[in-house]
Amino acid sequence: MSDPISALSEAPVLAHVERSGFVESLHRAIAVEVAADGAVTRRFGDVDAPHFPRSSNKPMQAIGMLRSGLDLPPDLLALACASHSGEQIHLDGVQRILAGAGLPVATLQNTPDLPYGEQARLAWIRSGHDKESITQNCSGKHAAMLATCVAAGWDTATYREAEHPLQQAIAAALADLAGEGVGAVGVDGCGAPVMAISVAGLARCFGRIAAAAPGTPEARVRDAIGAHPRMLGGDGRDVTELIAGVGGLVAKDGAEAVYAVGLADGRGFAVKVVDGGQRARAPIMARLLRTAGVDQPVLDRVGDVPVLGHGEPVGRVVVRGI
Repeated sequence: MSDPISALSEAPVLAHVERSGFVESLHRAIAVEVAADGAVTRRFGDVDAPHFPRSSNKPMQAIGMLRSGLDLPPDLLALACASHSGEQIHLDGVQRILAGAGLPVATLQNTPDLPYGEQARLAWIRSGHDKESITQNCSGKHAAMLATCVAAGWDTATYREAEHPLQQAIAAALADLAGEGVGAVGVDGCGAPVMAISVAGLARCFGRIAAAAPGTPEARVRDAIGAHPRMLGGDGRDVTELIAGVGGLVAKDGAEAVYAVGLADGRGFAVKVVDGGQRARAPIMARLLRTAGVDQPVLDRVGDVPVLGHGEPVGRVVVRGI
């Protein structure tokens, strides 16, 4: 794999921000399309350098859990893959996962936080609550990790440690789907390990999940996400809209402006915006899909990120070079 610093610093400008007809900012990004066999068919920047996909790794983490004995109904499996908005449906789902494993909410070890979604956050604060682990956007994943430990007979107190059997199983699943080894291991924002693969490897993962044979753990994740996109994100989230708007599509957004998509024909796509700012992520992915032949109205909505002046649109994020 290439050097990540060079890959990021040399990435092409794939979007710019227009305000009142004037270009005020640029966004460098790495983007890739891979074929069903995993071969790179379009590349923008160094797609072979390792990076942390952050929450875009969650579907592969869930596959590692399924391979280790986790068994959840589709709606809760989608929640295990989620960076959820903290709506009541999500909080109830986390409690259901834990209850099914015979565990209390207090066993969650993810970083306490307010709900990710604006409306859910305001409602939570108005009801007198503070930051809690259950409302942090990764609580579905952590509940599923705990449930996996119970199913496999593993220690629940140390499930976040990189050497724990759970995390080793997740690393093996990620490497298998990406077709490459894990390039680095760090600590994610939620406290669980985050594992680095290349942007191309991330795209391969999603293509393989989207085209997986029925009955496999990959297909179970695909079908769960497709049937319950709100559990994966929430109301008004672009990832939820994208999944609901394109049949057979699997997608997951991630912190530091990562986005990954798989199509039913096995093609995979991934984007990493160099500066980590989220506003260019969806427009770049929408253009990448549109130029790959995906023709659905949802791409117009997801790809339209306005620039506001006094609360009104005065410009937009413009994708270039794709």
